Amino acid sequence: MIEMKVAGIALDAATRSPIVLLRDSTDRRALPIYIGQDQAKAIINALENQTPPRPLTHDLLVNMMEEWDMTLERVVIHSLQDNTFYALLTISQGETKKEIDARPSDAIAIALRTNAPIWVMEEVIADASIPVDRDADEAERRAFRDFISNLRPEDFIQRGKSSSGETQL
Repeated sequence: MIEMKVAGIALDAATRSPIVLLRDSTDRRALPIYIGQDQAKAIINALENQTPPRPLTHDLLVNMMEEWDMTLERVVIHSLQDNTFYALLTISQGETKKEIDARPSDAIAIALRTNAPIWVMEEVIADASIPVDRDADEAERRAFRDFISNLRPEDFIQRGKSSSGETQL
């Protein structure tokens, strides 16, 4: 799993649909997730530390968790199926832990309100992320190609002594 942070909210140029953009800690990969207008507002409110005069749905859930001594330990965006992302909330109350299915947008809105980490499975990142730093990606590819081109068969032979003291090739 890779921990990601909310980079912000954007609008799709063609559809004007909101997108929450997650980024990894190295700023090398970004994960765009299409969300609804209400969830976009909830995420923006959390990013800007805005408190509504009355609790909205995500605020209400956080208030309930606090009243019942529950902690959101983490959010995990664990799969992508038919262009739909799936997430889990890991919530603890004392020694009891539960995983609760959630839409990623709701999970992110709650995570921002509770300062819980947001994790994404590597398979999801491989399937749906977009490169942010193409130069760094290309440099990494070049370094790997150089490494491979300089390998020799001898590099794969492990030399050493066995437990019986014999030299192994």
